[in-house]
Amino acid sequence: MLCQTFPQEYEKQLNEKVARLQELVPNLKELTVFESDKSHYRARAEFRVWHEDDATDYIMFDTQTKEKVKIKQCPMALQSIDELMPQLMQAICQQAVLRQRLFQVDFLATLSGQMLVTLIYRKSIKEDQEWLAAANALKQQLPITHIIGRARKEKIVLDNDYVIEQLNVDGKQFTYQQIENSFTQPNAHMAQNMLSWARKVSGFVQTEQGGGDLIELYCGNGNFSIALSDCFNKVLATEISKTSVASAHFNIEANQVDNVTVVKMAAEEISRALQGESFNRMKDVDLASYDFSTIFVDPPRAGLDDLTRKMVCEFDNIIYVSCNPETLAFDLEHILHSHEIVSSALFDQFPYTHHIESGVFLKRKDS
Repeated sequence: MLCQTFPQEYEKQLNEKVARLQELVPNLKELTVFESDKSHYRARAEFRVWHEDDATDYIMFDTQTKEKVKIKQCPMALQSIDELMPQLMQAICQQAVLRQRLFQVDFLATLSGQMLVTLIYRKSIKEDQEWLAAANALKQQLPITHIIGRARKEKIVLDNDYVIEQLNVDGKQFTYQQIENSFTQPNAHMAQNMLSWARKVSGFVQTEQGGGDLIELYCGNGNFSIALSDCFNKVLATEISKTSVASAHFNIEANQVDNVTVVKMAAEEISRALQGESFNRMKDVDLASYDFSTIFVDPPRAGLDDLTRKMVCEFDNIIYVSCNPETLAFDLEHILHSHEIVSSALFDQFPYTHHIESGVFLKRKDS
């Protein structure tokens, strides 16, 4: 597809995803399907750069033929990225120091209007004052909030290596730092839908069961933990990435949340900690003070490991967000022995692809 959209085919591809998810997980109940915008939905985009004679173009490689394809427009990307692309390339081509040995251009945009552009080179730029001046001028000339220059073992930041996103969910605004080269939800409008659905099922726990406390694994920059914090008494969130943990702390402060604690631990480590094993990183966390009613998991494509799969079944409520319906189906084969599905959702995070993002809310079966 290489950046193209096909609005006339959208409903058909979405229906195919719904059918595939229901085939893999036939126990789904109250499935809510969240449609994506049909164009201008991606907040991230990456392009290789190709130089040929006097011309320089963005390119992508066809996955089947492996041939390079020039990209003039990208209607998949947010409008701000799509509009900036030709302006940026024209400005780069007018400055030899910006153009020479430019290898790749990355865009990270937000609904709040910020734009971060990363220029990646196959040359050193660390001591290049001419490049620095040209990059600063580029930032002033175009609607770019921050520029990063990268080369082998080099990183020059003008002025920050992150953008600030503001997502509006259920009448509330949440502020998130999104760092270059760190994971964020690429479809920003769909990210709002995901947070809204997670808040809805958490509201069920709050009204029907009195809330209790939440534990989240794979919390990233605190995206869900912060949005769900007012649905629970306390939240304990874990994440293995040092960069993401630092960003989560930034976001907790930015959103003035006082009941979320983030610790740098892997999912299997928190499983062992809950079984009584001591970890130095948990020395300031009084696990005994938590009354966990709910666990939230958003695992990688491989799904849950054996230890974590067993652990989640020890909680009354499970909120499982999945980026891989096959591993979700496998995990649910085990989880459904003790829990039942209350509601589910399909989030069309990646239109015109086979990728399916979904959510399942489960509660413990009545004994």
